[in-house]
Amino acid sequence: MTRLRLKSKITIGVLFLFIMLLLVSVLGYYYIDRVNRVSRAILEDNYESVEYTRNMLRAMDTWGLVPFTSEQEFEANLKKQEVNITEPGEGIPTQSVRKRYELLRKGDSSQIPAIKKDLYTVMEVNMKAIVNKNEAAMDTADKALLYIAIISGICFLLGITFVYNFPGYIANPIRELTEGIRGIAEKKYEQRLYFKSDDEFGELAAAFNTMAQKLDEYEHSNLARIMFEKQRAEAVISSLKDATIGLDNSGTILFANTEALQLLNVSDKELVGQPAPEAAKRNDLLKFLMEKGPGGPVKIVVNNRESFFMRETVDIFHEKEKIGYVIILKNITTFKEQDLAKSHFIATISHELKTPLAATDFSLKLLDDERTGPLVAEQKELLESIRNDNRRMIRMVSELLDFSRVESGNIQLQIQPVEPQQIVQYALDTVSKQAAGRQVNVRTTLPPDPVQINADAEKSAWVLVNLLTNAIRYSSPGSDVELDVLSTGTGALHFSVRDHGKGIDPAFRNKIFERFFQVPDSDDTKGSGLGLAIAKEFIEAQGGSIGVESEPGKGSRFWFALPLYKA
Repeated sequence: MTRLRLKSKITIGVLFLFIMLLLVSVLGYYYIDRVNRVSRAILEDNYESVEYTRNMLRAMDTWGLVPFTSEQEFEANLKKQEVNITEPGEGIPTQSVRKRYELLRKGDSSQIPAIKKDLYTVMEVNMKAIVNKNEAAMDTADKALLYIAIISGICFLLGITFVYNFPGYIANPIRELTEGIRGIAEKKYEQRLYFKSDDEFGELAAAFNTMAQKLDEYEHSNLARIMFEKQRAEAVISSLKDATIGLDNSGTILFANTEALQLLNVSDKELVGQPAPEAAKRNDLLKFLMEKGPGGPVKIVVNNRESFFMRETVDIFHEKEKIGYVIILKNITTFKEQDLAKSHFIATISHELKTPLAATDFSLKLLDDERTGPLVAEQKELLESIRNDNRRMIRMVSELLDFSRVESGNIQLQIQPVEPQQIVQYALDTVSKQAAGRQVNVRTTLPPDPVQINADAEKSAWVLVNLLTNAIRYSSPGSDVELDVLSTGTGALHFSVRDHGKGIDPAFRNKIFERFFQVPDSDDTKGSGLGLAIAKEFIEAQGGSIGVESEPGKGSRFWFALPLYKA
């Protein structure tokens, strides 16, 4: 059996109403037409015969008075009557009138009464026909009214039933579907729709029920999977060697592994599920971890032994939306101890090397003195080469000593008001011989107004000398090195050194201040790679900042900024 679609049902319903309306219209038109035809027949047949008869009777009454006129009028009406015989019993008296009229025209005036009698007979026949036809027309009209009323009543009842039930047939499934969708949105996956129709609504209900069943199955199966994944995640977190604490966006502690609980000296029940600000009030270490401060090693005493940890905060995202973050404490005690041992080793070796190197430098000066004996040209050239190598070794040892002091935190700063001219002049005096030897001109720009900076003059001058030395080394003969000292308007004085050398590749720009890093394929590979790293430590220890701007082929610009002195 072919199922009717919803569109077909709507079409049939509308077509049914249209047929009912058409039926009433056709029926009304049919009966009205019948009444109209009966009325027209009465008018055309019987009423005209009565009118002709009346005219002939009037002519008979005036026959002797105006014979010619009466004869014409009678003749004309008699001819019309003879062609308008429509009723049974009307033809005989009409023929009798014709015979008697012919005798009357010949002078037999005794025919007038008989003619009138025949005319009255014709009139009576037509009057009875009019009455009968009128009654038939009235009967037809009454039947038409009755039939139209019955059919209209039936159509009205069917229309009311259709209008009352059909919107519900459409709206009720939609309402139930809306409620079902709301239930699904509220995770009520047991929600089902039951439509008895076999149309689109039935198919929609079947599809909805299938979807709800699949979601219900997924929900229950997914719950078990989620529980399994949760337990596995907890096992993984607990097995981590680093202390790990997870929090959501509201600051609630979601988990903490065994290492974190041991460091915080709290139990799992006392920490997990608690708001971090509340728990931090009872635990100083947690309070410190929650503070957003500068990164760096954190010293924590564990089992009466100093341990060092590095704090890291990692944001957790789900579908590009932050849902929480994790605090990780990496145990760097071993690395810290190794680093300390390395610093002690470097300091010891540097100190032990500096003494013989200084003695060697003094001995070279004695050899260069003519009082110890004259030297030939080859000997002087060899002596100069040894002196350069020795001074380079002394510089490298000095940098290693400075580096060991930086790493050990033993930088002794003498912060005081300093005029930038003093630092600049000391640096220019120091690099003047190197600049002259390379035929490089150092152009200096100083602030027009007298200012002072809050800095360590010796360490700041060391940094400026290092930057100028590098700029001169990488400049071609005859070029300029620009030394600019300008106020930034932000409470700091800006020192910058610009050369016009080959520049630094962008790939190495972020590593230029790292320890022991040297730009590959540089002209000078005999350095230690510590100068810029030490410079960065010196400047930042004074509360300043340092950086570089460079473009391959267009030179480099190294700069550092130190805070202005406020009296």
